Amino acid sequence: MRIALAQLNATVGDLAGNARRAAEAHAKAAALSADVIVFPELFLNGYPPEDLVLKPAFQDATRAELERLATACAEGPAILMGTIWRKDGKVYNAVALLDRGRIEAITAKAELPNYGVFDEKRVFASGPMPGPLNVRGVRIGVPICEDIWTPEAVETLAETGAEIIISPNGSPFDWHKPDTRMNIAVARVTESGLPLAYLNQVGGQDELVFDGASFVLNGDRSLAVQLPAWREALVVTEWQHTPSGWRCQSGEVAKLSDGSAAAYDACVLGLRDYVDKNAFPGVVLGLSGGIDSALVAAIAVDALGPDRVHAVMLPSKFTSDDSLQDAAECAKALGIRYDKVSIEPAVAGLTWSLKDLFAGTNSDITEENLQSRVRGTILMAISNKFGAMLVTTGNKSEMSVGYATLYGDMNGGFNPIKDLYKTEVYALSRWRNEQRPDGAFGPQGIVIPERILTKAPTAELRANQTDQDSLPPYDALDDILVSLVEKEMPVAAVIARGHTLETVKKVERLLYLAEYKRRQAAPGVKISSRNFGRDRRYPITNRFREDVPSEKPEKTASAEPGTRDGARTHPNVAK
Repeated sequence: MRIALAQLNATVGDLAGNARRAAEAHAKAAALSADVIVFPELFLNGYPPEDLVLKPAFQDATRAELERLATACAEGPAILMGTIWRKDGKVYNAVALLDRGRIEAITAKAELPNYGVFDEKRVFASGPMPGPLNVRGVRIGVPICEDIWTPEAVETLAETGAEIIISPNGSPFDWHKPDTRMNIAVARVTESGLPLAYLNQVGGQDELVFDGASFVLNGDRSLAVQLPAWREALVVTEWQHTPSGWRCQSGEVAKLSDGSAAAYDACVLGLRDYVDKNAFPGVVLGLSGGIDSALVAAIAVDALGPDRVHAVMLPSKFTSDDSLQDAAECAKALGIRYDKVSIEPAVAGLTWSLKDLFAGTNSDITEENLQSRVRGTILMAISNKFGAMLVTTGNKSEMSVGYATLYGDMNGGFNPIKDLYKTEVYALSRWRNEQRPDGAFGPQGIVIPERILTKAPTAELRANQTDQDSLPPYDALDDILVSLVEKEMPVAAVIARGHTLETVKKVERLLYLAEYKRRQAAPGVKISSRNFGRDRRYPITNRFREDVPSEKPEKTASAEPGTRDGARTHPNVAK
């Protein structure tokens, strides 16, 4: 038996386009004498379709497109197509068997994930425990994604006569997901004794990015086939029936990226698909001479090519010569358009307009944030005028503690490094200077000047400012944040890692207070196991603080100035 695995990139809602791509893949599989071709979870609809599933017109259009696809692909291999399926007033996450011009059978997802980024119970009904489908005389079990994360579905399939397990997936990437998937698949093979083909989609969908990396395990748990990550692939696998059951012959075993390489690939693919699937001609960004904007510029060039990236330096009287030189050098290394627009006239105008109202007050964070908001306004004007999407460049450390300005540096339509802590930003920047990822449109060699990697990070909103004036060193800050955000560790346990009570409580307080900013932040690529938004949903109005013994009483949220005005919170909160 020859089974084609179509690791492809669907677009949510593009029913005709996804069906057309499926038909093209079917034709290629037919030319390679495949008996069946398998597509990822909900490929016809794109995954995740979220509340589109609840729209009757979408349900009707899906059924019509599925029937057209069955008719168009009547000759050649059978098709296992991921699709929504409506029956008796309920909608299911399903796989349809299309063969000989008809919809021959439907199997529905039984286990609906309702955690992290998933909330499928809102939109789908749970199907019964699945039985195998008869596909050209072979009994194939088709557990859909979450169905293999617990033993029951595969156990039921084995008990009801399945000979091969094929699992279509829409499994988004995070740092640890590839190893987790493989461990889950090995467990199901060990329990059932059946070979398993794990087919995952590839591509970006809003915050989520799917890495592909599909694979086939034989019944003895040996890896027969490993598809590449981060790109589409159509691979026909060869299967032989042996005395011990079906066995996949050894085929391509692609090497998968990990660590910084995988995270960088995720950022590139996530940005590329967000820009292209939403039909933007390119992107514009503020290039400050700092590490965050330099990394975003490199990601944008690798994703889209230098001709589609426009960098703008927006200097003020506080912008150093080093920043001006570093930004220009970075733009030159990447080969992108680079312009300078001074913010001084606009800042002076706003300051003059407010002079009477602000008379008798001292200059403070308000005046600092006028600069950031002028920059945001100028960049949005450029985006509006020329159509390029504004990408914003704040990292996860900053967004965790509110070290960002609403309607200023937070302006933008998408943020490729939103889920990277500052220390990870540095790691990815160093990696990119040493490596050029496969399929990248950017140049070889150093694209982020060395001085950007070594100088103290600063917002340059006042003289001689550095981030560490207001925040702990980033290695300490990020360790605290990972402990509080990803791991939900008690404050006492975080302190036990070597941090002071005062520092941990300050970071915890800032983390809670910045929730209102994160609700207004641009979407960005999910990299971690717990990103802000889909994974971590905390209330904005929230008085809870852990009760940890302290020599000094902690201030309450209501006693702290400057945390609800949309400004950078760090100077006032630190008082």
